[in-house]
This record gives sequence, C-alpha cells and structure tokens, in this order.
Amino acid sequence: MKNASNEAQFRFYEELNDFLPDSRRKKAFSHRFRGRPSVKHAIEAIGVPHPEVDLILVNGRAVDFTHRLSDGDVVSVYPVFETLDISPVVRLRPTPLRRSRFVADVHLGKLARILRLLGFDTLYQNDFDDPEIVRIAAAEDRIILTRDRHLLQAAAVSRGYWVRSGQVQAQLRELFQRFDLLSQVRPFRRCLRCNGCIRSVDKAAVWERLAPKTKLYYDHFFRCDGCGQVYWKGTHYDALAALVTRWVRPPDAPGTQDCPPNADLED
Repeated sequence: MKNASNEAQFRFYEELNDFLPDSRRKKAFSHRFRGRPSVKHAIEAIGVPHPEVDLILVNGRAVDFTHRLSDGDVVSVYPVFETLDISPVVRLRPTPLRRSRFVADVHLGKLARILRLLGFDTLYQNDFDDPEIVRIAAAEDRIILTRDRHLLQAAAVSRGYWVRSGQVQAQLRELFQRFDLLSQVRPFRRCLRCNGCIRSVDKAAVWERLAPKTKLYYDHFFRCDGCGQVYWKGTHYDALAALVTRWVRPPDAPGTQDCPPNADLED
C-alpha cells in the first residue's frame, strides 16, 4: 500500500488460507496500513470475508472486529469453530444454530436440492440477487451459502460460508465438515421444488392429480405444504434412497426437526 506508514504481522489458520495467494498461505506476512483501521477492515482488505472468521488474537489477546490496529501488532486469525466451544474468549459470531438453515446463491441450485433431500431447510431461487440473500439471511437467521466470496463481505452478514468446490458432492462434504450436519440429517422431509414440508395425505385428497397407473399401484401419498406437489414411493425412490445412504448415514434417533416424521417418501 503506497504511503502506508504502519505495519502489522498477520497469520491466518486452517481453511482461511483458501482466500490467500500461495505466497501468504500458512505463514506470517506483513500488512501495511494507514492510520488505525479496525481489524475487521484489515482482514477483509487482505481478502478474507468476516463471516468465515471466529477468533482474532492481537498480541496474544482475543479481540472483536472493532479493535483498532496499531503499528507493530501481531495478529492471528482463526476460522469458524462450529463444533468447538471457544466461549471463554471473544467469539465473533453468534452461537451455532441448533438447526442449520440455509439460503443459497444462484450458483448452488444442485446443492440446494440435495440439502432439501436430506431434510435441511434451504431457500433457493435462481433470481435471488445479493441484497435479497443478505436480507433473508438476516431476517430469518439463515447461513448464506455462496460461491462469491464478496457476498460475505456485506456488513449485515453474520453467518455465511464460501463454498470452495465446484463439484456438488465435494460441496456437500464441505458443509458436513464445517457445520457438523450429520446428526441433523432427516431425509425425505422437504419438497425438492420449493423447500416446503411434506406431509401424509389421503389418497382421495389427491386422486384427481394421479395418473391411472399410479392410482392402481400406489396407496400412500404425501403432499408439500408449500407448492402442493404430490409424492409417493415410486420408481425413483430406491435410487434416491441409495444416494442418501452413500452421502450420509442418518442417525436412528428422530431428533428435533421442523417437519413431521411421517413425511419420509419421495418420488
């Protein structure tokens, strides 16, 4: 930085290095700055979105985002600890959600459908723009999932994750590791189309919407509360169930969930 008279030593840990050029990864490096900017401003100037940060130490002392840098400071920056309690120090983000709820950007449509298949409340529309995603996340206490790291730099964002991989199964593995999702898996509880809850319904209530062979061979049906889509254990169910088994091993315990446990079928 031209004419910057102050300098601090920064070191980023673990996956925060994904945001840095090779020359700065997994090592301490100098960052020059003018005046006394907040440590949050400095971190984002370096290229790391603040929702990915959960702990900052300046000269060995935990600080919050508003801490003002001084010449000669030594700064250590750590990633989100969803499964580790760091409450004795200054935690920079809200407590991890009891049930993870997401809003996904335009690049993550396939991932959103898989999350819904696994039972996760996941909002997605291909016409959501960045301000709308930020507004929804703040209003509904959702985690933003995005392939655009700049989206996470919005001041109103408190929870978010930059999805590193471009391949959907690798994306799913990332989320399971970051947010400890295995215990929350409840497959076939949400509509793949609209994210609504799926509930049991009498065959007579959906009779007019069924094809002749469906009427003949199936008796148990489910309907989405949101869009009205009808589901049954049809020809695609076994393939979907095999995918779920391959991706995760859902726990036997029913747990706490937003949708009722009887909505466990998908066509």
